[in-house]
Amino acid sequence: MATRFIDRSDAERSQFLTDSFQRGLAHWNRERLQPGFPRDAWQRELERDLRMQRLEGAFLEDLRADVSEEAAAAPTDPDGFIDWFEGLKETGPGQGDPLFPWLAEEADIDQFRWFFEQEAAGEAGFDDLVAMTQVKLPVRPKLELARNYWDEMGHGVEKGMHGPMLDALVETLRVDPVIENTVWESLALANAMTAMAVNRRYAWHSVGALGVIELTAPGRAALVTEGLRRLGFSGKERRYFALHAVLDVKHSEDWNREAIRPAVEEDPARATAMAEGALIRLKCGERCFEAYRAQLWG
Repeated sequence: MATRFIDRSDAERSQFLTDSFQRGLAHWNRERLQPGFPRDAWQRELERDLRMQRLEGAFLEDLRADVSEEAAAAPTDPDGFIDWFEGLKETGPGQGDPLFPWLAEEADIDQFRWFFEQEAAGEAGFDDLVAMTQVKLPVRPKLELARNYWDEMGHGVEKGMHGPMLDALVETLRVDPVIENTVWESLALANAMTAMAVNRRYAWHSVGALGVIELTAPGRAALVTEGLRRLGFSGKERRYFALHAVLDVKHSEDWNREAIRPAVEEDPARATAMAEGALIRLKCGERCFEAYRAQLWG
């Protein structure tokens, strides 16, 4: 059975899908996740944090409402759910977007730089998201997230860490990936991923969202790699995207087998939560691609 994805009109668009809200949430996320020290104003900050957590929760519940019908249609038996989940690679929101063949074949260096600046600014840090998500998970999913995290961390070797590879490309392309330069759609993607990972009531949503990244990223990464090659970037400079074009294929297979399947075997209700998380992530990505095309194509 084909999955039907529902799009809202602009008139129905959430009050949270706005520039001002997403920038405010992004600034708060940056501050609350930054290591710090005890301060005298901690009680006032706690009151501020409570207000922001309520807004964050309302934002996520709004995103859930947008995908609940599709997610409820996903099977809740292990085999059926894995088939449905893997089908998102072809049928999910944002898949096959024409932006990426265009990046591979036509985009000039300035257009590529703008695209990459948006992507880098909207990057919530896959390693940190995995680390926050795995807290108190059952053993098999926890171990799979641990293996994935270890890969992200370069097996304990700095030059193999994925995050610094991205940072190096930021320097090579001479972009400034800051909140102020970023479209709200990209900020909303990072904010949604952070919210699911940080709040334990959305832990299984985060497992689904992270899993669908591993599932769908390789094809896009391969096309970005082609674009970088066409524009004359070296193998070292292309390494971040080239690595994910290959490694994430195995990551996805392992994640589906060792994290998603045993989770659904133990509790079928987790399937619906993971379906919601996956669809939230894909629809956020779809909004990004549409915003990027509107900017780059005019």
